Amino acid sequence: MEDKLMLQDLDLEDKRVLMRVDFNVPLDDNGQITDDTRIREALPSIQYILQHDASLILMSHLGRPKGKKNPKMSLAPCAKRLSDLLHKPVYMAPDCIGPEVEKMVKSLKPGEILLLENLRFYDEEENPEKNPSFAKNLSKLGDLYVNDAFGTAHRAHSSTAIITQYFPDKAAAGFLIEKEIAFLGDCLEDPKRPFYAVIGGSKISTKIGAVVHLAEKVDALFLGGGMFYTFMKMQGKKVGDSICEEDQLENARKIIQRCQERKIPLYLPVDIVIAKGFSNDAEKKVILASEDIPDGWQGMSIGPKTIEEWKKALHKAKMVFWNGPLGVFEFPEFAKSTMEMAAIISDLHAITIAGGGDSIAAINAANVGDKFSHLSTGGGASLEFLEFGHLPGIDALSER
Repeated sequence: MEDKLMLQDLDLEDKRVLMRVDFNVPLDDNGQITDDTRIREALPSIQYILQHDASLILMSHLGRPKGKKNPKMSLAPCAKRLSDLLHKPVYMAPDCIGPEVEKMVKSLKPGEILLLENLRFYDEEENPEKNPSFAKNLSKLGDLYVNDAFGTAHRAHSSTAIITQYFPDKAAAGFLIEKEIAFLGDCLEDPKRPFYAVIGGSKISTKIGAVVHLAEKVDALFLGGGMFYTFMKMQGKKVGDSICEEDQLENARKIIQRCQERKIPLYLPVDIVIAKGFSNDAEKKVILASEDIPDGWQGMSIGPKTIEEWKKALHKAKMVFWNGPLGVFEFPEFAKSTMEMAAIISDLHAITIAGGGDSIAAINAANVGDKFSHLSTGGGASLEFLEFGHLPGIDALSER
């Protein structure tokens, strides 16, 4: 990262700065923002640019509109929230490209901000090969380019990677990306020992690469959430109606084997909460993880004994990386384990790093965010960085 151009390397005065941010925030049914962490995390870069007499054009995506304009996924609520946080107007563009947007950009004065409409209203944002001119049209809006959207840095999209070719020697990393890479880089390069990883989430397939890589780095691995039922099945247990990836059984076996070869503890749940149906008010009970899950029932969360066992083991940690919920977090009845884990990790005398939307939501709901060393704004991006040591959106930035 030291060899990449940084925001503080740019001469900003009287320039138009086009900055990719990650304002992909959760909205309720009324279109109100329920967690503005990602907007707040972009503030240091935004304020720095405005203080240096530049005008600022922000671009982001929100949700998955699949290349079609959808008013429910407009970034307008983000413009309003950002305006409240900055105590100054944030102008909202009706689109992200086109003559009307170009006109609005030209009329911006130093210290003013314009937020472009959702980039993913265009299919070519996620599929640049379909129309390479989309990135070119976006690039017309700025003199300088800054990427501060860590949450999408693992995607080679039009606004995160392709666009940089139109800004030779003028494409820089923002402060959030710089901070994210500093913390995650420590996990890879120089972790404090003992270094533990707690990995949850529903699917093993989306995290297998990172988990295999972490198994080489950590002093203990804790695996829970939906991915555990694939491990259960691999060990010959019946998993009822639980989420289970049959094509990942061999990978689950490899993880167990690698931990044994390295002689590091692998903590899997000793008990689980199961339910008769996938809903908040389904009948539930706790069973031992050594038992079969009956037909018609499904695993919903790690159980209370597991939480106690993990709490004792985590106590020794000097560094912890946590990614992914340990139960079905969207249902309050099954969110308890994830909330308790947030409280346990926040109390450790250790460097604590958490990534992923549900983990962060649990941390914020438990009001312990300020006790974590670092909350990563990108779950997928942080896992991919830990797996590969670099990301397409950062690779594409100018060399210093």
